[in-house]
Amino acid sequence: MRLTNACVLAIAAASGSVVHGFQLTSNAPRISSSMQVSATIDEAVTETPSPIGSSSMSYADVNKLAFRALQRESKSLGLSAIGTTSALRGRLLDHFGLTREETAVVEAPKATAAEIEELCATEGITFCDESDPDFDFKYVLSEVMQKSSKGHWKTATRKLKTLHKKYSTSDRPVPREAYLAVLEACAANRLNGARASEPARKILEDMATFEYEIPAELANMCVVSALGELTGGTHDGFGGIDTALAMVAAVESSPGGADILTDASYGRLVSALAKDGAVEEAELVLRSMVVEKFFTPPLGLFADVAKAAAMSEDRIEHVLQVLTYAKAAGYELDNIAAVETGRELLASGVIAAEKMDNLALGLRLLTAAAKAEGCAPDSGDDLVASSSSAAQRACTLIHKRAIFKACDSDNWKLAVKLLELMPKRSLTPATSVWRRVLATCCKNERSRKATAILLDWVTLAGEGKAEKPPVSVFNTVVNTCEVCGEEELTVKVLDVMRDTLEIKGNIITFNIALKRLAKAGNVVGCEGILIGMLNEGLEPNVVSYTTTIGACAKEGNKSPEVAATWLERMRSRDVQPNYHTYNTALAACLDGKVESTFIASKIATDMMEDAETEIACGLKGSADFKSTLPDSYTKVVARKLMKQLRENWRSGDVDMALAKTTTRVPLLKLVDFEKTVDAARLAEIQCLIEADEMEDEKDENAEQNYEFTLLKEMHKDDHRTAMV
Repeated sequence: MRLTNACVLAIAAASGSVVHGFQLTSNAPRISSSMQVSATIDEAVTETPSPIGSSSMSYADVNKLAFRALQRESKSLGLSAIGTTSALRGRLLDHFGLTREETAVVEAPKATAAEIEELCATEGITFCDESDPDFDFKYVLSEVMQKSSKGHWKTATRKLKTLHKKYSTSDRPVPREAYLAVLEACAANRLNGARASEPARKILEDMATFEYEIPAELANMCVVSALGELTGGTHDGFGGIDTALAMVAAVESSPGGADILTDASYGRLVSALAKDGAVEEAELVLRSMVVEKFFTPPLGLFADVAKAAAMSEDRIEHVLQVLTYAKAAGYELDNIAAVETGRELLASGVIAAEKMDNLALGLRLLTAAAKAEGCAPDSGDDLVASSSSAAQRACTLIHKRAIFKACDSDNWKLAVKLLELMPKRSLTPATSVWRRVLATCCKNERSRKATAILLDWVTLAGEGKAEKPPVSVFNTVVNTCEVCGEEELTVKVLDVMRDTLEIKGNIITFNIALKRLAKAGNVVGCEGILIGMLNEGLEPNVVSYTTTIGACAKEGNKSPEVAATWLERMRSRDVQPNYHTYNTALAACLDGKVESTFIASKIATDMMEDAETEIACGLKGSADFKSTLPDSYTKVVARKLMKQLRENWRSGDVDMALAKTTTRVPLLKLVDFEKTVDAARLAEIQCLIEADEMEDEKDENAEQNYEFTLLKEMHKDDHRTAMV
């Protein structure tokens, strides 16, 4: 007898099962039922209180963390940061007391064998279940393989997930072939434009968990394809550095995983980390490649990490580590400038050296670049310095600071060498650099070297590569040539100044020329220069007049009358003498003649009057330029003049009594200046009310200060005779 439709429906409704296969027999008096029920189990995640306190993160918070964020969180909590994404998440969930609870599926009550037998007793039918207990597993597995073979990676991934969660057991795990089939489908077309990055990552992690071997080609393809060129190493929002790092962790934890990934895969990861600004992580991976895996990464990889470190604010010192790894990998710094990536690495080193103010390192790297062969027609250091605007700036600052340091230590040779290297490396020295080097050479009386540097400066200025030297620089070199007795160089520098600046110089230039003539005692020549200054529209200053008076004090050619005349002339031009001027004029009177002694007495009287006025009214301006107070040298000259006066009255040239009461009095006051200042006399002095110092007067004082600092004393045998 056949089973009625009502009976079959009743059995199906009572059991809630799907019967995949059965056979009806009429010779068995009982019904036997062993039917598999297909149930859907939904997993719900709930938070349970932590045994040590309330959790600070929910399951959703932990699940949102990317690979590096999981590592950071684990490290901050003192947990191990090694493992796959699922392992890291598991540790955090355990730490916060978060667990997964399975929500039981409410199943329809199953009919017992007795109930089924009772329902069908009148018919006399017995059931025998011959269905395959692995039917669902095999069916889903076949779908996984079928979809994978067609390249339907999304569907294949979903089917694989279903197979793993619903049908696989510890005794019947998902086979390695299924994972490989889906992984190959995902890996096609560069992880399908990186959209399959996350599914591929999960597959790799599952394979590592089940200790399945991962093919090297697939593993490397997945890691490289997961990395893009956008922020975070993503590609249109898919993949990225975190995904690639998780893949690497999974591959390395798989059987034989330590040797699966190639240097190209690691290198792609390092470049992405460096581009994303993750300098420390990039350096750690790079170190692992060189030190632990004994790879020899390309120079471009070192350059990427070094550039990222050099551009950062708090990872600059990592550039030194990268250079160390490059040497450990077998590269020689003296040769790498022959290729572009090597120059980029050296440029990053120079930038870091400048930021750390490590001048020696920066110069050493440029020297190494200069030794590289194969850069012709250029030199390696030139190419490194001009590789980028940042490198050029760093190189310029390093040379500038090194030059200033050499000048401060009076090492003119080093300063000159560094200055000569700058144009060769396409670096433009600042005006301050030129001036410091020239000043150092002049200070050491290196007139020829100073002249050569000045001419180089003028040449570069003519080519538009530097600013023209100012007049003061020409004056410095001219003065040095004068001191060193290089008359031909003096004339040459003056000619170059006239051709370069289209002027004959400024007041300092004329004063230097005055000094040259004054040293020779050429009074007429000095007068001619003063007249020439007036013709050029330059008003002689106190230095000009003092230098001219100094010509009158030249030993063997003293001219006290001319000295006194120029004192009167400078007063008429509203240029006030200072104590240098008076000392020089008094020294001009030391020729043994009684007439010269009388002139000296008159000069001493004028000096005393000016000194008393200064004490009564105060000093306006610098003491070096304005003060008329007698100094120790004034007293020395005054005593010599009194001795000269004594010789005059002893020879009968003047009456002794008259000389003591007239001529000697002003000279004696200079000697005893501190004792002879009359308070009543000071009270009678009428002080002029002067306006505040104007800006042009400040400039004049600054210029005169430069003169007094720069120019040497005219008479080496009598250094206080004239300050010019």
